[in-house]
Amino acid sequence: MDDFKALDWVILIVYFAAMAMIGPICARRGRTTEGYFVGGRSFPGWLIGLSMFATSISSITFMAYPADAYKTAYLRFLPCLMLPLGVYIASVAFLPYFRRGRKTSAFEYLEGRFGPNIRLYAACAFIVGQVVRLSLILYLVSLLVYEITGLGPYRCILIGGVVTSFYTVTGGIEAVIWTDFIQSFLLWGGGLLCLFVIIFSIDGGLGTIISVAKADGKFMLGDLNTATGQLEPAPWGFSLDDKTVIMMLLIGLNNWLTEYSSNQNVIQKYVASKNPREALKAIWICVLCSVPTWAFFMFLGTALYVFFQVHPDPEAHAILTGEGNRKADSILPFFVIKYLPQGLTGLVIAGVLAAAMSSLSSSINAISAVSIVDVYKRRIAQQQSDKHYVYVAKAIAIAASLIMLAGAAFLMWAQSKTLQDTSTKLASLLAGGLLGLYALGFLTTRGDGRSVAVGIVSTLLFSTWIVAIELKWLTKDLFLNFGFSDGWAGWLGHPMDTYYAGLIGNIFMFLIAYGLSSLWLRRPKDLTNLTVWTQDATPLE
Repeated sequence: MDDFKALDWVILIVYFAAMAMIGPICARRGRTTEGYFVGGRSFPGWLIGLSMFATSISSITFMAYPADAYKTAYLRFLPCLMLPLGVYIASVAFLPYFRRGRKTSAFEYLEGRFGPNIRLYAACAFIVGQVVRLSLILYLVSLLVYEITGLGPYRCILIGGVVTSFYTVTGGIEAVIWTDFIQSFLLWGGGLLCLFVIIFSIDGGLGTIISVAKADGKFMLGDLNTATGQLEPAPWGFSLDDKTVIMMLLIGLNNWLTEYSSNQNVIQKYVASKNPREALKAIWICVLCSVPTWAFFMFLGTALYVFFQVHPDPEAHAILTGEGNRKADSILPFFVIKYLPQGLTGLVIAGVLAAAMSSLSSSINAISAVSIVDVYKRRIAQQQSDKHYVYVAKAIAIAASLIMLAGAAFLMWAQSKTLQDTSTKLASLLAGGLLGLYALGFLTTRGDGRSVAVGIVSTLLFSTWIVAIELKWLTKDLFLNFGFSDGWAGWLGHPMDTYYAGLIGNIFMFLIAYGLSSLWLRRPKDLTNLTVWTQDATPLE
């Protein structure tokens, strides 16, 4: 593409080369499973915190936040504000367990609490969900790089995927953490460059951006009314049909509690800290970096809105209104291509790639860790040497990378927005009820393998029902044909906004398992250090 100049290419080549070099540099520590998965548990809190932050800011976030603020307002920023509360609750109720007994996997807890089959289910669900997520992230960032650089789409997938896989497989968790550290500054830099160009291109700069956005209601906690095309404030109350302020906050709390209780990407880095104090420092550094960064990218979208009000552009207007089926996600690539000077375009693309690669590398290493610790070593080959497990871990990381490349290539070939949605919903379906499961384990003394198994099956059936409705496989007309009344058919065909399915699924999981455990007698079991009610004085490690 003519807009992507030689200097931009030089910047990208230097970036890829620098990331690739980190893998071999860090390979020495990854010769044991302890080194490969948790780096000998020797990392300082500041480094782990920045790594966790970089992982939480994927390319989807990099693109979606500015797009949402450009087209609508700040309603969907509300879940981000619940991160501090979610981290505080998790640091008291969930995370201390993982510092006992030199844990590596988030799912080791489930075997002690509910039995080996529940651990295996959760581990396999995590692996499948992460593989889907890997393909989706690589596809989206490759599509963006293709649109800006003009390089072939499959070449974009191959280059980004191979470089990320190379340093992750060769260097293990240490390479992941150090590349995350570098990438955290790159993604900030990419966004700041765009904002500075916008500010200096508008008379009155920041003041004009704020005043125009305020006058147009762009800072409100509201959403776009699709019927009128106007921004409207969101209601405050409880609802399963509409997006309200309180419900968005609850969605955020649900998401962050899930993230900090059962996400291997988080738990693995938490236990890689050198001691409990550094681990606690790490999660709060992540909070202090993440919330302002999300707010910044929302404001970047608002600034783009004002920029194109001051400097009208027909294509930007089409993106804003959705004319010609244009998506808001294309506004930042459009701005980068058309309005950034030579060199800055390459830096911004490096920032977008950094956001994606930090998420990809963490997930590849997490898949490898869970596959070895929870499946292979626990179920298949229990008495092998540590060197054997490291070789198998690297083979699994390579396999996950190949599946990621194939999945991204398939999505690129399909070119289907529906397929993207389907992939996202499948990942959500496979992780259904996980927070409810961990909440039952940590916050109560009830539950066993039987009650939890019924809860899992029930929650998956519920999630399948919601996904089938979203994909139009189940409709009101279908239920009417089966003889249901108009009221029941309407409810069965649309019981709630799909946005709330994960939250309700977790509640569903908890209540069913808790209720059944109250009815079924079970043998007494030692729950020492497995719940918040049965802690002893064992020091954290």
